[in-house]
Amino acid sequence: MKSRSIFLICVISVLAGPLQADLPSTITKVKPSVVILGTYKTTNSPRFALRGTGFVVGDARQGTSNLVVTNAHVLQQANEADALTALVIQIKTPQNELQMRPAEVLEVDKIHDLALLRFDGPAAPALNVGDSGAVQEGQAIAFMGFPIGGALGFSPVTHRGTVSSIAAAALPTPSAQQLNEKTIRGLRTGSFNIFQLDGTAYPGNSGGPLFDPETGEVLGVVNMVFIKGSRESALSNPSGISFAIPSTFILQLVKRNRTNGD
Repeated sequence: MKSRSIFLICVISVLAGPLQADLPSTITKVKPSVVILGTYKTTNSPRFALRGTGFVVGDARQGTSNLVVTNAHVLQQANEADALTALVIQIKTPQNELQMRPAEVLEVDKIHDLALLRFDGPAAPALNVGDSGAVQEGQAIAFMGFPIGGALGFSPVTHRGTVSSIAAAALPTPSAQQLNEKTIRGLRTGSFNIFQLDGTAYPGNSGGPLFDPETGEVLGVVNMVFIKGSRESALSNPSGISFAIPSTFILQLVKRNRTNGD
């Protein structure tokens, strides 16, 4: 009987194993789709300035795409730059070399702090964007990006944690003196829910994918500045809490641009 029990356990383990991918294999799958976003100017030193993280999205049936999602606030300084400054992404080639590609902005969604870009050259592996409406508090997540503005190097860094809360992006403040532009805009347009994370993101992580650690499916976009300005405007010492924009707004952004021929 003992040997039969061991045999049954082994069979169950073999059958269940492939259904539950571990985080290392998920990271391997996600990394080729995560890009560095910044500006390039020949007269600057250094010529490339990192602004944040982005990731490739597109039709899951095709598997590759030239579309990148990031945070809108990541583009602010890039859009204000002079004509000699180019918006670019850096992406890893199959040979594991960083390749710089010019990019153009297709749409900016200021309300949800999202932007959709198209980059030149060959398409890259695209991540599958999932349904954030199914995300629950306490759910395990992971996110990837280039923290602290690339100070740790241009290799993507992965953190994992949980969704600690699903709450409104903008909160009413106790007094008019504590209202800022982001909070006012959020209250006028109607707030939306965001994910509060117990994992710590850093400057440079903005625009990176929040994903399921087992499947690699995108559940949101890490946000380090815009949401903090809305939720923490009443605090004299803002917290280190991290947030993410739900992926439903990514799907809407991509769908709008597909109808325009993208």
